[in-house]
Amino acid sequence: MNKKLSDKDKKDWQSFVENKEKLENKDLEIKKENIFFEKTIDLHGYTLNDANKKIKDFIEESYNKGVSKINIITGKGSRSKVNDDPYKSANFGILKYSIPEFIKNDADLIKMIKEIDFDSINSENRGSFNITLKKK
Repeated sequence: MNKKLSDKDKKDWQSFVENKEKLENKDLEIKKENIFFEKTIDLHGYTLNDANKKIKDFIEESYNKGVSKINIITGKGSRSKVNDDPYKSANFGILKYSIPEFIKNDADLIKMIKEIDFDSINSENRGSFNITLKKK
């Protein structure tokens, strides 16, 4: 190892020491606010009214926190007892179909939404769908 410093090294060091510019301390941990860009809610087991209230609160909270995408799990409705009751609609008794209708018909919620993935809702194989939220 070379123990002598070159004139260039000495000059660079002197320039560095005399410089008043502050250097960034890379050892400091920068704390960032916990921002969730994607959140999920599972509505299994909720009644229709409770699910509607829950999803409204969830979308509003997510929008206010800057979440960009939410995944709503409703289930496929394959174990629903709706088909056994002639007084209930098979299409709208299942959360899979009623939750998107509720969201579409709520003027306050629809203002926060950029896109609803209707392909997932209409798929017989899916029990969830995504919503992309607008930026606040």
